[in-house]
Amino acid sequence: MGEEVILLDFWPSLFGMRVRIALREKGVEFDMREEDLSNKSPLLLKMNPVHKKIPILVHNGKPVCESLLIVQYIDESWVRESPLLPSDPYERARAGFWADYVDKKLYPAMRTMWLSTGEAQEAGKKEFIEFLKVLEGELGDKAYFGGETFGYVDVSLIPFYSWFYALDFSIVKECPKLGAWAKRCMQRESVAKSLPDQHKLRDFLLELHKKLQAK
Repeated sequence: MGEEVILLDFWPSLFGMRVRIALREKGVEFDMREEDLSNKSPLLLKMNPVHKKIPILVHNGKPVCESLLIVQYIDESWVRESPLLPSDPYERARAGFWADYVDKKLYPAMRTMWLSTGEAQEAGKKEFIEFLKVLEGELGDKAYFGGETFGYVDVSLIPFYSWFYALDFSIVKECPKLGAWAKRCMQRESVAKSLPDQHKLRDFLLELHKKLQAK
């Protein structure tokens, strides 16, 4: 059965990284198409006319949008390899809760920390660390958030690790258990191949920050 799997993405995207990891965990071959977000392709505008955002997974001509929904779709479409979501309904709901926590709490705090200066930046950093500590409490002494198996919450959170170097943030210092977890995740081929070079990302984010500050 010939399947067409296209990923419309932008290499520094935290949300695109999630999809790349999920596809590689499942062993799915895909055609990654790099988008210029200042000049979006006709395919992007056609496949996500509502939000006009990446990532977009196009599976046999059908688009799936929003990273967490895409990861769930990938898990349900390629069932045999490396399940990402638990089969138990309660554990599945818990995984969904923590992935949502990453998007609703951690991501906004990290954006504030990155984009602001002075007191606002310090406040953002403090809040960011508080949210990370909550996640560290949920991880506890487990290898991964789901226990011994790399899964949905890990896929949701590990892309943030790629931004820490650019933000001069030491997760090992602030949250040692999360630091050990991140190193464990980075040893997986799916993660190592999906997260960009930290030096390249740092240069990109510094340049973007300058442009945003100049506006």
